[in-house]
Amino acid sequence: MKAFVLAGGEGTRLRPYTYSTPKPMLLLGDKPILQYIVENLKRNGFDELILTVGYKHEQIIAYFGDGSKFGVKIKYSIENERLNTAGSILPMKDQIKDTFAIVMGDHLTNINLADMLKHHKKNKTIATVALYRGKLSLEYGVADVKNGNIIGFREKPVLEHLYNTAIYIFEPEIFDYINEKEDFAKNVIPRLLKKKKKISAYIFDSVWFDIGRTSDYEEFKESFNPVKIFGDL
Repeated sequence: MKAFVLAGGEGTRLRPYTYSTPKPMLLLGDKPILQYIVENLKRNGFDELILTVGYKHEQIIAYFGDGSKFGVKIKYSIENERLNTAGSILPMKDQIKDTFAIVMGDHLTNINLADMLKHHKKNKTIATVALYRGKLSLEYGVADVKNGNIIGFREKPVLEHLYNTAIYIFEPEIFDYINEKEDFAKNVIPRLLKKKKKISAYIFDSVWFDIGRTSDYEEFKESFNPVKIFGDL
């Protein structure tokens, strides 16, 4: 199975770490973030990978090569300018003939992509989006009001949200809905909805982190336990 790994961003919110290292190559434990992603793809049956790379891509290519030492096959699509998430896969359009996945190269997750693929095939949609079931605790009590009257209070409630993880499974038909330099969440998914195309939701609540800020990265490095997240990779 084929999967795109989008690893071309500059990681500006993680400066100064990303001045010299692309975000997907930042270390957690003794491995770069991107290696955990590649390994999780492999164990879920995705062993033909296309890495879209841009910022300091030489480091990524030097480390992963053709993928053979990781048990996968890797090709690269190099961005010489910012193409955004959907636009970054367009140059490889002619190489996609079957169902494929999209994952981010800088998000740490142990999502069961094999199960997501089964879900996608069962629902027979053009697209499936992985949604992470996250919880947000409010710091204050909340009043419930009806017709101008208070009918109850909830003390520091926990709100549940379904976050778009930017993990997708698509049919090749998706390329008919992508224009140059577009984004999946901002452009392509809304276009599918406008065209009345069904989009399947795959909801999971295992592990998903977008390590977006320096404080997040520093804190996560201290508590990171790969065995707890991935088992014995």
